[in-house]
Amino acid sequence: MFELLQKSYSRRTVLVTGCSGFKGSWLSVWLTAMGARVIGYALEAPTEPAMFRALSLNKHIISIEADVRDEVALTQAFKTYKPDIVFHLAAQPLVRYSYLEPKETFETNVMGTVNVLEAVRLCGTVKSIVVVTTDKCYENREWVYGYRETDPLGGYDPYSASKGCAELVVNAFRSSFLTGSGIGLASARAGNVIGGGDWAADRLVPDFVRAVVANKPIRIRNPHATRPWQHVLEPLSGYLLLGALLLNETEKYSSAWNFGPRDTDVLSVEELLQLAIAEWGAGSIEVEGNEQPHEANLLKLDISKAASYLKWHPVFSCREAIKRTAEWYKRYYEEPHGDMFSFTVEQIKEYEQRYW
Repeated sequence: MFELLQKSYSRRTVLVTGCSGFKGSWLSVWLTAMGARVIGYALEAPTEPAMFRALSLNKHIISIEADVRDEVALTQAFKTYKPDIVFHLAAQPLVRYSYLEPKETFETNVMGTVNVLEAVRLCGTVKSIVVVTTDKCYENREWVYGYRETDPLGGYDPYSASKGCAELVVNAFRSSFLTGSGIGLASARAGNVIGGGDWAADRLVPDFVRAVVANKPIRIRNPHATRPWQHVLEPLSGYLLLGALLLNETEKYSSAWNFGPRDTDVLSVEELLQLAIAEWGAGSIEVEGNEQPHEANLLKLDISKAASYLKWHPVFSCREAIKRTAEWYKRYYEEPHGDMFSFTVEQIKEYEQRYW
């Protein structure tokens, strides 16, 4: 499988929207390590610190600072660099922020996706595109079993609803314009990812890291809420595999795909934090008592489709994922001017050895 990815991405031009974000940064590093020419299209890194800056990623890829809502700039980027493969990750990714800025959330996540797919359609060079959405695109009924790709889309909050809409946009473009065109288009739905380099607000592991570094307790809202936690490299391996397979068998793989952990790694917020505290060797928990905006309590993905048809499978247990996440952050804080790009590549190579 690794040979397939090397062959598919080496010397290819790959455009990654959202390259300045957490997952986009990891994906850009991995593609670069496989010999791809990476064109990053994103707004300025949204946090400080930010993985994009910690890795000096602008020295390793061609970086375009622009908004996916800007269709002129986006179309020009496609015309200029003529990508072979596209990974669309640019998004407003936070549930709680979507309550504050619903219009921005829908504009970015829905019309941003429309703009990317329209640029693909008009470009003439793209052969494979993976649109990354979320496990929250499903109509959440608090089921004890995992959601399948055929289950209804929905969303209580603006973020989840916007991602459900993005899935409908993907399906419409696939059906109306891309079927039979030789362009493969798939959507990828993943759960809550963890890993070094994430400093976003209102995310559990970044909140934990900030609290530990500041020698303060981490405050949590819903200690018993369960999520499909996984290391960031797990879904990224699925995205990369999907993008490679779409190059040669566009119709076979042009659909929606779930990428999540094994059922044994679907943990509550409190369970994950207890593992993180044990791994870090420090930290404590406080539960907030104030009323909070609605968030799902129970959420799992069924990954049997990806396992059967893509031969994809998770590698790390949740404990292993937390271990590697802690290692990344500790290296960053112990050596703030160290070579985090090389360390990130080392973690990717370790993952590859385990997987392939």
